[in-house]
Amino acid sequence: MEKTFDIFHDLVIIASVKEVYDAVSLPRHLNNWWTLTSTGTPELRAEYNFYFAPEYNWYGEVTMCEPNRAFHIKMTQADEDWSPTTFGFDLEELTDGVRLKFWHKNWPHCNEHFRHSSYCWATLLGYLKNYLENGVVVPFEDRE
Repeated sequence: MEKTFDIFHDLVIIASVKEVYDAVSLPRHLNNWWTLTSTGTPELRAEYNFYFAPEYNWYGEVTMCEPNRAFHIKMTQADEDWSPTTFGFDLEELTDGVRLKFWHKNWPHCNEHFRHSSYCWATLLGYLKNYLENGVVVPFEDRE
């Protein structure tokens, strides 16, 4: 079996589990911390469009959708490095917030793009946390 590479980031967000789930699964929220525009419905096998720029107009399919617990996407159309990957958000409700366990698995290479994407995800998850906890939306052109 071919070796693949994975990204993992965990963080605590002081918000309700529903607010966190909605922010990682609903396009109107994804557009506030990740994508320029996105479309999709949080339902099993639904298609999502993640649009960042004309050359980064990507698609994925929902592979797990458990409200307030887990949301996973398998990329179906993206660049060569992202195409075989799956990413997910697993949520654990805490007394005072939510532990978000993010992962992005099955990268074919531990190359510059993998390393840059790991850094970008960490930064973007910080935007997600700030969005949910403080209502801050970083303009798309200012995001990493």
